[in-house]
Amino acid sequence: MFNNKSILITGGTGSFGQCFINYVLTHYKPKKLIVFSRDELKQFEMQQVFTHSQMRYFIGNVREKDRLVTAMRDVDFVIHAAALKQVPAAEYNPMECIKTNIMGAQNVIEAAIEAGVQRVIALSTDKAANPVNLYGATKLASDKLFVAANNIAGSDGPRFAVVRYGNVVGSRGSVVPFYRKLLNDGRVKLPVTHAEMTRFWLKLEQGVEFVIKNFQRMQGGEIFVPKIPSVRILDLVEAMSGQREYETIGIRPGEKLHEVMVPEEVAHHTYEFDDHYVITPPIKFFERQLDYSTNKLGEQGQPVDEQFEYHSGTNPHFLTVGELKELDKSLL
Repeated sequence: MFNNKSILITGGTGSFGQCFINYVLTHYKPKKLIVFSRDELKQFEMQQVFTHSQMRYFIGNVREKDRLVTAMRDVDFVIHAAALKQVPAAEYNPMECIKTNIMGAQNVIEAAIEAGVQRVIALSTDKAANPVNLYGATKLASDKLFVAANNIAGSDGPRFAVVRYGNVVGSRGSVVPFYRKLLNDGRVKLPVTHAEMTRFWLKLEQGVEFVIKNFQRMQGGEIFVPKIPSVRILDLVEAMSGQREYETIGIRPGEKLHEVMVPEEVAHHTYEFDDHYVITPPIKFFERQLDYSTNKLGEQGQPVDEQFEYHSGTNPHFLTVGELKELDKSLL
């Protein structure tokens, strides 16, 4: 679907952006791939790797709508990956998080409508479901903006959807590279915020493939949630260090013991498909009546039980220590 199409990704120098661009260049023949981000050094480093003629690099900030409008000219598809994501940093710098994650999201929406983009997918997080920290709250607000944007855009405007998933294995700032560095430095006991902690777990390429598939599936207004395994933090400690020796450091500001991707409160408008869930819009779009039980690929879903909750602690699929060891080897 990306052959001879122009694609822009905000925050494109991040882990997701680099994996996405590599995947698209390998599997498709795009007209243009536009990296939009505010870090000139990361863009320079990326230009040394991705030298393809289709690549374009735009310095810009999602806080500035005019720059987004310029960058989206003649663009077909947009992935909105730019965000301030560190939970403690957001707690200490709340307005900066709000400016990027909420106001920036609205700028992306307005720019996409003005530029006549076809489809937009915004990346979200499990922390947006029943949020207890500011980062999660801003991403929930962003999710709501992107869902409602389908109404604002009208019947002929861009279609907007959201992809929500959990921890991405090996991404910058995540626990795996952090633990690996500590072990390489000779650390014996790894720091653990709480021994009972669980998280949803996703490989970066899986996330990229899921996003691309949802460009094909989307009608507009969906929040797509992949079915992925969970991980127990002590299993990860054992897989990486060979033992269950750890040091409890306490839960950080705004951190949860477990994560939820589909809260029980939205179960009444959620469908289950073979490999994912779809949270449908709680609002009605005035110009369209959509049947979300069947997507654009013809895949059919079923309503979940009204007490359903997709929870990292009760997820039926947990990775074993052995599976985590193999996964860690694949990231080296």
